[in-house]
Amino acid sequence: MNIRRLFPIALAVSGIAATGVLWAASPASAQSNRDVVAKSKSLVPSPPWAKGDQVGMANTLGPGTWMRCAAHLTNPKSKTYEVSHVRSNTMPGSPFGVPLKYEFRPTASVPYSKHAFNGEQVTSGEPGAQGTQMDALGHFAFLGEMWKGKGAIPVDTASYYGGFKQSDVKPTPASPLMKLGIENVPPIITSAVLLDAKTHLGGGQAMKPGQMVTTKDIEAMIKAQGLGWRGLLPGDVLYIYTGWSDNWQDPDVKKVYYTKGPGLSYDAAQYLRKKNVVLLALDNPFTDPVFEGQLVGKHGPPKGTPPALPFAIHHENLAVSGIHQIQNANLAAMARDKVWTSCTIILPLRSKGGSGSPVRPVAIGAPGQS
Repeated sequence: MNIRRLFPIALAVSGIAATGVLWAASPASAQSNRDVVAKSKSLVPSPPWAKGDQVGMANTLGPGTWMRCAAHLTNPKSKTYEVSHVRSNTMPGSPFGVPLKYEFRPTASVPYSKHAFNGEQVTSGEPGAQGTQMDALGHFAFLGEMWKGKGAIPVDTASYYGGFKQSDVKPTPASPLMKLGIENVPPIITSAVLLDAKTHLGGGQAMKPGQMVTTKDIEAMIKAQGLGWRGLLPGDVLYIYTGWSDNWQDPDVKKVYYTKGPGLSYDAAQYLRKKNVVLLALDNPFTDPVFEGQLVGKHGPPKGTPPALPFAIHHENLAVSGIHQIQNANLAAMARDKVWTSCTIILPLRSKGGSGSPVRPVAIGAPGQS
């Protein structure tokens, strides 16, 4: 992604106001930032969305969220932050996806030329389920009855975001997603809030497996980080730094990262729906909290998890709220610099019918400013 090319595009769109008059962000003062936020509120749509909607909370994106972005893009103190990990054959691998394997081809040429070129190919794996990746809304559904692990899965009873049924979304076992695929996600260009749960809940240490970030925690961090004046706004991206990414190693020798982790509580997921947040990203593998041994049936899900929904955050975000998700975000540098608010740009690949995508989010914000 070429950030220099994105800069003029983002700056251009961020000047649109409701009156059609160009608006220019003042880069300096905290008061100007507050003025921008106040002006943006009337420009951000609210649910309910139209029947047949396939983008969920991405409906909030537009002139209002672009306007909030402009304050960060025009701030001379802003820096660019990578919010993804480098992808490789030796990075931690999700047990829920086929392991990713790249094969690097030898340098080649074409006859009667001086060209030399290099390439690689994916020989196995699910690129959209490994590394820093984004879920499509069609990634999760909920069955009409509990499946107990024996017999055929009752997929015909599945319901998806927006009331779509299995016959609408995945009519045959080998079918791509006919609805709610990753190609429907628009460019996400909006304001982002980063909450430092590693400091607030972990005392500077990574949060523990199964430990949850609750609604109360979110509100306390917003206040502690000086964000009470704005809170979470419709159309915001929410980044939560748990510190679990301390366990991300490449090469992944210890094989710890994907076995457990902290995550969001169910009440917090419902809270984010009420806030109309467009996307949630944690520096953890599942978004959901997972205890030691939970993935192999030696521990139950956290207290407050609805019955038969062990991955309740995936369920709430993708199948109910229409909130997009990114797993394995790389938030340490932003947290270190105390970049509590920023402009974030998230562009998943437009893979038709895909249930997810590798993604390279970036954030532009000024250290130590909110």
